[in-house]
Amino acid sequence: MMTVTFLGHSGFLAELPSVTLLFDWWKGELPALRPGVPLYVFASHRHEDHFKPQIFSLDDGTRAVRFVLGRDIKLSARNLERWAVSPETVEKCHILRGGQTCALPQATVEALSSTDEGEAFLVTADGLALFHAGDLNWWHWEGEDKAWNNNMAANFRRYTEPLRGRRIDLAMLPLDPRLGEDGFRGPRYFLETADIRRFLPMHQWGDFGFTEKFLARCPEFGPRTLSVTEEGQVFSL
Repeated sequence: MMTVTFLGHSGFLAELPSVTLLFDWWKGELPALRPGVPLYVFASHRHEDHFKPQIFSLDDGTRAVRFVLGRDIKLSARNLERWAVSPETVEKCHILRGGQTCALPQATVEALSSTDEGEAFLVTADGLALFHAGDLNWWHWEGEDKAWNNNMAANFRRYTEPLRGRRIDLAMLPLDPRLGEDGFRGPRYFLETADIRRFLPMHQWGDFGFTEKFLARCPEFGPRTLSVTEEGQVFSL
């Protein structure tokens, strides 16, 4: 059993029995966090629509906190000073790159390389597997050079191969309307490759109706798809 709140764009709060997971939060109102329950904060990469330095203020002493960051989020001396991150908080940060695994007290995190910046994260906790793709997607842009699109397709297939056949209880995947129908490529491939039980679309830039267009073209994924309609929406799974 878990409760998932859509915070906005690619941001989600997943509350599991023994741990709370916060993914790519940069906008939207964060619900009251359960006191005393460990909080693991994920930032897949440095893009402004996935990461804001204010996440480090969540290390406020009210609960155990860990931060899992994509490798392009640099904890340089300059950034730490600019973001007002204390040395104590830095000790709670884990930088991962694709292919690396991190064992935390309440969860295991596997990082996958991304076709854009940073990483994607597969998190196992309380017997459940949650996947947040970050910007790992099949970015096929109409008008882009053919060789570029072909290279993107090859990299996407290669980077998603570790998910083949694996059970994933919840997958948060980009379904980006800017790509038009080419935006269906990524989620369709994910859903055909992994054993995904529930799919939450993200990275939709507020165009939530794009999910219905995807399902009209790929109705076989309807039973597994949870349609997002507004920020703050709560799903009980």
